[in-house]
Amino acid sequence: MNILLIYPETPGTFWNFKHILKFIGRKAAFPPLGLLTVASILPSEWNKKLIDLNVSQLTDEDITWADLILISAMIIQEVSANKVIARCRKQNKIILAGGPLFTALPEKFSEVDHIIIGEAENTLPQFIDDWKKGQAKKIYRFQGWPDILTSPAPLWSLIRLRDYVTITVQFSRGCPFDCEFCDIVVLNGRKPRTKSAEQFISELEGLYQADWRGAVFIADDNLIGNKNQVKSMLRALITWQEKRNFPFSFLTQTSVNLADDDELLDLMSRANFFKVFLGLESPNDSSLEECHKNQNLKSDIAASVKKIHRYGMQVMAGFIIGFDHDPDDIFEQQKSFIESLGISVAMIGLLTALPETRLFKRLKQEGRLTGESSGENTNNINFIPKMDKELMLKKYRELIKKLYGARSYYGRIDTFIKDYHPTLKGKRISYQDIKALLMSMLLIGIFSSAAYHYWKLLIKTLLLKPRALSAAVELAIQGYHFKRMAWSL
Repeated sequence: MNILLIYPETPGTFWNFKHILKFIGRKAAFPPLGLLTVASILPSEWNKKLIDLNVSQLTDEDITWADLILISAMIIQEVSANKVIARCRKQNKIILAGGPLFTALPEKFSEVDHIIIGEAENTLPQFIDDWKKGQAKKIYRFQGWPDILTSPAPLWSLIRLRDYVTITVQFSRGCPFDCEFCDIVVLNGRKPRTKSAEQFISELEGLYQADWRGAVFIADDNLIGNKNQVKSMLRALITWQEKRNFPFSFLTQTSVNLADDDELLDLMSRANFFKVFLGLESPNDSSLEECHKNQNLKSDIAASVKKIHRYGMQVMAGFIIGFDHDPDDIFEQQKSFIESLGISVAMIGLLTALPETRLFKRLKQEGRLTGESSGENTNNINFIPKMDKELMLKKYRELIKKLYGARSYYGRIDTFIKDYHPTLKGKRISYQDIKALLMSMLLIGIFSSAAYHYWKLLIKTLLLKPRALSAAVELAIQGYHFKRMAWSL
């Protein structure tokens, strides 16, 4: 049996870093973790081939080879997914689809033979049994949430690890918070489900044996959703890292209450975490109350960010424009807020109503929905906002351009570096690091309007905090991408 797994192309966004891949000779930011895990659930005797359209082309010969085609996609990949589906249908291939896109909008894909709604651990084996009997159904849906203690390790042999900047793994699914706009609760539930520490370490060992060294993204909805479990895992991870001279450095997503737990911060720092993404959303308390981001209302955000920086972890953060309670000057407030926090990598997006979220249901009830979400949150919105829409879009684009202009961006890096206490261990200077530095000197240090700020940052960091130099160079390179994306809006 020949199984072809296809991951559609992701369009250019702030978060696929397409403009900086040439600095380091990689093809994509992250591999398709979901498909790699699904591949391990499939029978081991089946022949499997994975095509990630972000790193390679899909040929007609690939499609001809397959007896069954599996497609997994996010909402933002819908255009590419439809093109893939059309090509497969031309050859009358059987298609099984899953992932957030097909879970959220199954009714849109009449051309797909079979759809997995939700997570695959419980439903995929049932499909396989039915398919072997010739009795496969259109929709497979499991009521509840699977125990991910049964989830297998990703099948790393299906990809070339060096095509990617960062490799993804997962320790838990679900988040205890219930922000109105977020679809995590819809997709993965509010009760965090975790793997065992031994299971997670075994997955990392497999990645290590596959010869990966470098950055690993723990792609959890909220890594610290179950603090007791994550602390147990981190203690085991520290031991594993120490024995292997810290082959991996980690980044992840958490809630802001991370800063309230010194033990957790210390464990993450010792385990070699160097970045965390926080959903900060807004400086306006009324907007936070509106979207039920109550955990942020309980925290001193500025103090929390500074504290995380002192533990050697750079804070990346998400911010949202478009809440009903946003005042007219929210754009100026957001700019001042982000700059004061020293958050260089700030994802400022427009509010969007994702399918089946509480926001989606509320706006539908109020008669304010205008269409489906494309998953892309920088060009349009799918509801009628309280603020004038055209004015909001105009000011939003102006805000993005200001924040990723050289003065604001490098000013935020400078603020971050002042608070930052680097703790990264096991960092090895590679050919890609040298190439990235030389290309940054050329493209940013010479052929860029940010050249003055670039050299000022590098020289100042080298003289005052040399251990932070690699972080400064990386942020300068990321700024090159962000500015190009900002001016393309």
